[in-house]
Amino acid sequence: MESEQLFHRGYYRNSYNSITSASSDEELLDGAGVIMDFQTSEDDNLLDGDTAVGTHYTMTNGGSINSSTHLLDLLDEPIPGVGTYDDFHTIDWVREKCKDRERHRRINSKKKESAWEMTKSLYDAWSGWLVVTLTGLASGALAGLIDIAADWMTDLKEGICLSALWYNHEQCCWGSNETTFEERDKCPQWKTWAELIIGQAEGPGSYIMNYIMYIFWALSFAFLAVSLVKVFAPYACGSGIPEIKTILSGFIIRGYLGKWTLMIKTITLVLAVASGLSLGKEGPLVHVACCCGNIFSYLFPKYSTNEAKKREVLSAASAAGVSVAFGAPIGGVLFSLEEVSYYFPLKTLWRSFFAALVAAFVLRSINPFGNSRLVLFYVEYHTPWYLFELFPFILLGVFGGLWGAFFIRANIAWCRRRKSTKFGKYPVLEVIIVAAITAVIAFPNPYTRLNTSELIKELFTDCGPLESSSLCDYRNDMNASKIVDDIPDRPAGVGVYSAIWQLCLALIFKIIMTVFTFGIKVPSGLFIPSMAIGAIAGRIVGIAVEQLAYYHHDWFIFKEWCEVGADCITPGLYAMVGAAACLGGVTRMTVSLVVIVFELTGGLEYIVPLMAAVMTSKWVGDAFGREGIYEAHIRLNGYPFLDAKEEFTHTTLAADVMRPRRNDPPLAVLTQDNMTVDDIENMINETSYNGFPVIMSKESQRLVGFALRRDLTIAIESARKKQEGIVGSSRVCFAQHTPSLPAESPRPLKLRSILDMSPFTVTDHTPMEIVVDIFRKLGLRQCLVTHNGIVLGIITKKNILEHLEQLKQHVEPLTPPWHYNKKRYPPSYGPDGKPRPRFNNVQLNPVDEEREETEEEVHLLNSTTL
Repeated sequence: MESEQLFHRGYYRNSYNSITSASSDEELLDGAGVIMDFQTSEDDNLLDGDTAVGTHYTMTNGGSINSSTHLLDLLDEPIPGVGTYDDFHTIDWVREKCKDRERHRRINSKKKESAWEMTKSLYDAWSGWLVVTLTGLASGALAGLIDIAADWMTDLKEGICLSALWYNHEQCCWGSNETTFEERDKCPQWKTWAELIIGQAEGPGSYIMNYIMYIFWALSFAFLAVSLVKVFAPYACGSGIPEIKTILSGFIIRGYLGKWTLMIKTITLVLAVASGLSLGKEGPLVHVACCCGNIFSYLFPKYSTNEAKKREVLSAASAAGVSVAFGAPIGGVLFSLEEVSYYFPLKTLWRSFFAALVAAFVLRSINPFGNSRLVLFYVEYHTPWYLFELFPFILLGVFGGLWGAFFIRANIAWCRRRKSTKFGKYPVLEVIIVAAITAVIAFPNPYTRLNTSELIKELFTDCGPLESSSLCDYRNDMNASKIVDDIPDRPAGVGVYSAIWQLCLALIFKIIMTVFTFGIKVPSGLFIPSMAIGAIAGRIVGIAVEQLAYYHHDWFIFKEWCEVGADCITPGLYAMVGAAACLGGVTRMTVSLVVIVFELTGGLEYIVPLMAAVMTSKWVGDAFGREGIYEAHIRLNGYPFLDAKEEFTHTTLAADVMRPRRNDPPLAVLTQDNMTVDDIENMINETSYNGFPVIMSKESQRLVGFALRRDLTIAIESARKKQEGIVGSSRVCFAQHTPSLPAESPRPLKLRSILDMSPFTVTDHTPMEIVVDIFRKLGLRQCLVTHNGIVLGIITKKNILEHLEQLKQHVEPLTPPWHYNKKRYPPSYGPDGKPRPRFNNVQLNPVDEEREETEEEVHLLNSTTL
C-alpha cells in the first residue's frame, strides 16, 4: 500500500530540525495549535494610540530621533503560510469551522454595501452547489469512459472486430444477420486471434493459440498498469477507500487527490480490469470521484482555503462515485454517510444527494452498456420469495461472514508479509506473477474467463426461454403455451450439473486469488470480487434448493408453496443475496449495502432477505473481529484514524496516557512574556514537538494558551524581514500587555494573535472514554492535561491510538499500575489510591516497591531546562 510512500516522504521520520522538515502527527507530540484572532479591545486601543500601563518603551528608529511608540502587532495582516498544514498532518476541525464562520459573517456584513458585494455573497452561497454539480458531471463522464474502455479491452484478449475496431464483441455482432439463437455471440465480423493468426476457428491448435494470446494480453495490460502507477502516480494503486476515509477524518496526504493521480488512476483502472485480475473498478471509482471533487474545490475560495469545508465536497464526491459504480444514487449517499464520512452535516447530505443524481444522469445519458441501465448486471425477478427460504438466506449470511473474516485476516497477513520482506520491493514483478497465475488458471474455465461483472450478470439472471447459458440447461417439460415469466421448476440437465462443478472450481479460484490481488500496486477494488464469490455460492445453493423443492415437493416445508408445475425457487435471487452477504462480511456495511443491492434489482419485495443475510454476515464477521477490511488496512498502514464505531470500555485515566512519561524529557513550554527570540528558536531546533503550551511563568505554570510550532517559525521569519529592530535578544510577548522594558532594549515581538487562547484541556483524573469521545466528535489534534490549572502534559491523537492498541493486547488489568511500563508517566495519585501531595509545583512520585524507601523521587514540573 502507500506506507512506502509515507516513509520516503517523512511520515516515519524521527527528526524535526526545522519547519521545512516537518513530518507528521505520527512521531511529533502533535500539538498543532489553533490559530484564531482573539485580539481584544485593549489591543485595538493600543494600536489606536490609547495609553496603557506598561505599554511604552523608548527606541531609536532610523536615526537619532527618539520617539515613544506603542508595540507593533506584526500579525494584523495575514502572513502567508500561517494557518496552513504540512503534508501528513491532521487538520484542526475547530479552527477550520471558526475560520468559516468568520468568513461567513464578513460576507454577510458587506453584502448590503453594494451590488458587487451582493453578487459575491450569492456566488459564495451557490458555490457549494456548483462544485458538487461539476463533480457529478465529471464523475459520470469518467465512469462511462472507464466502462466502455474496459469492456473493449477485455474482449480484446479474445479477438477483434474487423468491421469496426472500436466495437467490443457484443457490439460487433449487433448488426449481423448471420447469428443463431444458440450461438448468438458468433458472427463473421468478430475474429478470434486463432482465426487471424493461424486461420483455424476450431481444434486444439486454435485453443492453444487463443490461450497464448489471452495470457499475452493479460500480462501486457497488467505490466502497463503497474508501470504507469510506479512511474507517474504511486498513489493511484489500491482501492483508495481506506485513504479516503483517513482524509475525510482530517488527515492530509498531498497529491493523493491530485490531477496526476486522477489521470493515471483512470487509465490504469481500465488496464487492470481488462487484464483479468480478480479485482473490480467500483471501489477505485470512489477515489476517481473524490479526485474530481478535490480539483474542482480549488476553483472556489470557500473550499480551497478551508480544509474542513473541502471535506464536505469530498463526502459528496464519494456518494457520486458509488452512484456511478452501481447505478445506485441513494445507496451512494448512504455509503458516504455510513462508511467513509467523518463529518456529515445535513447540508452535506443534500449536496451528496444532488451530486449522486447528476452523476447517475450523466452515466445514463452515455449508456455505456447499451441496455439503458446504469450497471451491467441489472436484473428483475417476477417470483416472490417464501418464508421457508429465510433459512438458506441466513446460511448464505453465515457464509458471507465467514468469508469476510477469513479474507480480512488472510489479506492483512499477506500485506504485512509484503511490507516486511524483500518481495514488497518488487511491485512490478508481483503484479506480473499474480496476473500470469490468474490468466493461466482462468482461461480453461468459462466462468473465470468471463469479465467479473459479466459473471455476476449471468449468475443474477433468472432462467427463461431466451436463455442459452449452461446454468439454464434444464430438462424442458413445459408446454409451449406457458407464459414466459411463469416457467415452473424443472429437473436439472447435464449442463446444469457441469456448470455447478465449474462454479465450485471458480469459487475456490476467486477466493484464493482475491486474497493475493487486493493490495497489489494497481487500482484494485474489492466490491465486485466479493460479490462474485457470494453470487457463485448463492447460485449453487439456489439450484440445490430448487432441485430439492422439485423432487420433494410433498415435504411439509414445500407443500404449501411448491406445487407441481409451480415456479417456486429463483436461483438468481440466491445469487443476489449471497453477493450482498459476502460484500457485507468483508466491508461490514449494512444499510447502504442493502439499498445498493435493492437498487440493482428494482424490486422492493426482496429487502427482507437482503436484510437478513447482511445482518447475519455482519454478526458472524464481528464474532471474529469488528474491523472491516478498510479499517484493517488503515491500521496496517498506520494512518491516524479514530474509528467512531469502536467502543472504549476501559477505565484508564488521562494521566495514564498523557506525555511526558516518567523517563521522557520534561514538557517543553513557553512563558508569556520573559523569553527571547533566541530562546524560542533554540527550543524549536532542539525539540521535535509540533506545538508548545504557553504558561504565565515558570513559577506559577498556569496555562495561558497554545502556540503552533509552524506558526512560530513563520511569524519570526516574517518579523525579521518586515520590521527593523527584531533581533535574537528581542523579547517575545504572548500577553495582552507588554511589560515595561528598559529604554535600550530591542524592539519586542508580540505574537499574541497566533496564540490559541482557549485550547482544549482536561484534568488528569478525566476518564479516557470521555477523552476519546472528545477527540472523535470534535476532531481534535491534541488536548492539554492540567491539575488545578497547572499544565502537567499533553495527549495527542497518536497517543490515543497507541493507547487503544496497547489495551487490545492487555485486557487485564484494565488500569495497570504506573510501574507496569517504565516509560509510563506516573499518575496523580499514589499506590494507596489517594492523591499524591504537591508542594510548590513539585510533584512527589511514589517509591518503587522493589526498592527500599531511602529517599523520595522528585519530579520538577518547572524544570530549568524548559
